[in-house]
Amino acid sequence: MQVPHNAFVVVADGRKMLFLRNEGDAVHPNLQVERKRVQANPANGEQKTDAPGRAFSSVGDGRSAYEEADFHQLEEDRFAADTADLLRARALNNDFESLIVIAPPRTLGELRRHYHKEVEERLAGEIDKDLTRHTIPEIEAALVAAG
Repeated sequence: MQVPHNAFVVVADGRKMLFLRNEGDAVHPNLQVERKRVQANPANGEQKTDAPGRAFSSVGDGRSAYEEADFHQLEEDRFAADTADLLRARALNNDFESLIVIAPPRTLGELRRHYHKEVEERLAGEIDKDLTRHTIPEIEAALVAAG
């Protein structure tokens, strides 16, 4: 994938976000970290306090359990929405002309749900991989390989 000079590259998952800027050229990216954010998000079992609720029904045996909320996933989705909001603010401030987003498929889907029109217009590409635990050179290589 071509990464234009000065392009904004966001690498995110449900709890970590890296904002990178390409100081190199389109063929040889040189990503520099502009911002890094990591949010604590304990496992679902550590966040919930009660068992799922129950309801009585007039059909069948009269009992039913509500589906239990996955608080860990809800927090990851909220983090993705916050990331999309930061992208909106930066797009409206004209902080970038070209944007590339790298995120796992579920996070990428959640980001897309919250993209502002200005972000969508500047979106040059997306890669559906989790690269938040990779080094900057590995992220650069993944961008080049995405051709």
